[in-house]
Amino acid sequence: MKVVQIMAGADVGGAETYFVDMVMALHRAGLDQTVVIRRNSHRAAQLRAAGIDALELSFGGLLDIFTGRQLSRIIHDAEPDVVQSWMNRATRFVSRERAGVPFVHVGWFGGYYKVSNYRECDHLVGVTPDIRDHQVKGGWPAARAHFIPTFADAATAPAVDRAALNTPADAPLFLALGRLHQKKAFDILIRAQGRVPGAYLWIAGEGELRGALEKLITAEGLSDRVRMLGWRDDRAALFAAADYCVMPSRYEPFGTVMIEAWAQDTPLICARAKGPVGLIRDGEDGLLVPIDDVGALAGAMNRLLSEPDFAGALARTARARFDVEYTEAAVVRRYLDFYGEITQEIRGA
Repeated sequence: MKVVQIMAGADVGGAETYFVDMVMALHRAGLDQTVVIRRNSHRAAQLRAAGIDALELSFGGLLDIFTGRQLSRIIHDAEPDVVQSWMNRATRFVSRERAGVPFVHVGWFGGYYKVSNYRECDHLVGVTPDIRDHQVKGGWPAARAHFIPTFADAATAPAVDRAALNTPADAPLFLALGRLHQKKAFDILIRAQGRVPGAYLWIAGEGELRGALEKLITAEGLSDRVRMLGWRDDRAALFAAADYCVMPSRYEPFGTVMIEAWAQDTPLICARAKGPVGLIRDGEDGLLVPIDDVGALAGAMNRLLSEPDFAGALARTARARFDVEYTEAAVVRRYLDFYGEITQEIRGA
């Protein structure tokens, strides 16, 4: 079986990070893949270090007349059984007519995208049952809408040196990861941090709100207890150093960070965005708090600090769910089975 994987996303982001993780996992499983990405030297280097020859194209705006032709030539030469386009931009550049070879086109949804942008696809994949339902409500045939979750790597790593980030070795440490965007609500988390005495907070991410968040940290008098780490690829090492994970998002269709926290045995707090509500069993494998509620978030953070047995129980229950549903092996198996089933369409079976 041959698959062309196409990602034309942003320089940094959760979906883009997961794309790399998933492609490398399928590579380890022996799947024959041709991987095409929007030009990004860091992402290309990650893939090539894993033995994957990433092809880089511009994937520009509406006036980009070259990428479509180049992509069609790549697809034609690869003669794939499946072309999987990740998110809107990549999907827009796929043309079965220009490629001139038969394939099954799969569109990947990491959020609540417009279904009309995927009308040239044959099948759609959503990373949560709710996203799959969104596809069907948008007019997509239910038989061609599929739920396949993301996974996280359970491999551990030596902890990041707290001292290198001016963080005491014995201080309670909360970790948040994600793009510095309004949707991620790191402003709420920073304000909540001010109500959690003695705790430190690391925010690992990059984005357009970095300056505003740094000003907020200063205004709240938290420069001594909040660290902005920038975008990081050493997630396991960050989790190893942290005691708790917080995801305060106003909007979160899924959030791979949740699964990463479960995989790394880290107690988790999330705001009640759609993704967390669809995944977390409140009080069993994580804590849910209202969106944009500084007091409730601070209360949950303080609860984990004051009830270590409860925090440990959350992490243990979450890890048990992870081991059954969200390991690399489980998700790779689902993808390979899915590809096998849909390719029967072009094999005439």
